[in-house]
Amino acid sequence: MGKVYYANDHFCLKMIARNVKTMRKLKYLFVYILPLGVYLAFNRQGLRTFSPVIFTFILIPLMELFLQPDNRNFDNETRLMEKNNRFYDWILYLALPVQLLMLVSFLYVIDLTPANSLGFYGKIFSMGLLCGVLGINIGHELGHRSSRWEQFLGEILLLTSLNTHFLPYHNEGHHREVATPDDPATAKKDQWLFSFWVTSHFGSYAKAWKIENNRMRKKGRPVFSLSNRMVTYSIANVVLLSGIYYFFGIKVLLAFILAAVIGILLLETVNYIEHYGLRRMKNDKGRYERVRHVHSWNSDHQICRLMLFNLSRHSDHHYKASKKYQTLDSLPESPQMPTGYPGMMMLAFFPPLWFSIMNKKLDHI
Repeated sequence: MGKVYYANDHFCLKMIARNVKTMRKLKYLFVYILPLGVYLAFNRQGLRTFSPVIFTFILIPLMELFLQPDNRNFDNETRLMEKNNRFYDWILYLALPVQLLMLVSFLYVIDLTPANSLGFYGKIFSMGLLCGVLGINIGHELGHRSSRWEQFLGEILLLTSLNTHFLPYHNEGHHREVATPDDPATAKKDQWLFSFWVTSHFGSYAKAWKIENNRMRKKGRPVFSLSNRMVTYSIANVVLLSGIYYFFGIKVLLAFILAAVIGILLLETVNYIEHYGLRRMKNDKGRYERVRHVHSWNSDHQICRLMLFNLSRHSDHHYKASKKYQTLDSLPESPQMPTGYPGMMMLAFFPPLWFSIMNKKLDHI
């Protein structure tokens, strides 16, 4: 009988371990609750069209006030196994057909929605949320991959948010210049969020052109050629906008542009909270110190980690940008935010309150 019980216990332990491994992968599908909610919002009217926004920026911050952060990391053996698990990649790839389907649905739905109705703006905000979470955030993750095919998927996702210039500057500028005055995507201490939106977006756009133009000159190619990513991105943006105008008209075109702007402002708000007030020091040779874990704000709050594919473990992302999202580590020496990204983003909309909390934290770094 003892042997039978032992065998049963061993079987149960194996089943539990297998279920843990399965849940470890499936939990990242949580983000696809958002497009489902947006689809439902597209088929509603009035205040209910804002339900995805309410869920993301009111309900999630409230839940994260009561849920404990999870700072556990994989052991080395598990990390290697999870790094090579293609299931995590396919979760990202799924975002492209979902985002394209939601975009086409949005164009048709918004065409039929009266422009003077509350539902018109609720649907725009809901689509803007998708532009930020699926379009830009997953585009960002894929844009760091070494595979040109995965980078292309990221570019298409970013195109749905009219933010294709993001990749050249983010990968080759922001990761090099972060936490210095040279980086427009690093917020200065006491800088208001609303001014940061302008300096970060247009500063990054200008630097993306500069990076690509310099790359063309080094290769001995004309600046205005299809080899220049900023040229091809600009053409792609014009083709997309022209197509929407041709098939749907000016109302739908303006609605899409507004949704894309909302997605971009969500990105810039994330940029704001990720590096606010942090600065790298210069050494004796006048060069900035290497990027360290203390140069990014982090959060281990679980819901925002799932929604944004561990983007909130931001110090480890900057330590090695090509590291896949599922293997990013929580680093004890990295600065921690009081709550998750959605709550911190809402806090940033109230500058005096933001300064009173975050400036005190800066003083202890």
